[in-house]
Amino acid sequence: MKIRALFLGAIVSLCLLPGAHALEVTPAVKVTSFLKTTTSWDGTPIVYPRGQAEITGVMVEIAVGGETGWHEHPVPSFALVLDGTLEVTLRNGRKNRLGPGEALVEVVDTAHNGRNIGDRPVKLVVFYAGEAGRGLTRMLPAPPAQ
Repeated sequence: MKIRALFLGAIVSLCLLPGAHALEVTPAVKVTSFLKTTTSWDGTPIVYPRGQAEITGVMVEIAVGGETGWHEHPVPSFALVLDGTLEVTLRNGRKNRLGPGEALVEVVDTAHNGRNIGDRPVKLVVFYAGEAGRGLTRMLPAPPAQ
């Protein structure tokens, strides 16, 4: 039930970013902005797919010491870390580390690997701004060991 409440809170918060006036702020309604950007975390501009829009939301859990494996997303996505410590690494070695309450816009068409570097499971909510009939993730081979 706690995860469901956090998930619903994340959705409401996303609708209430600055400039989006879905709800009026009152003493009973608190609005906290946690993400507003025109680029992914590596600085690449966000570009939406051209076909029929399709939004997908998922809960991802990564066990302690676990990782996603190398993959890329052909569509824009963004995530909110609910618990744990996540480290995302690009093939060029660039890293992004996130903890609870932190959000990121994921890289598009760029190989990356997510890894739990903390002492408890990583839990994050991910939303994809995709295209109907188009996949959200492509798995890739791991880079050669250096």
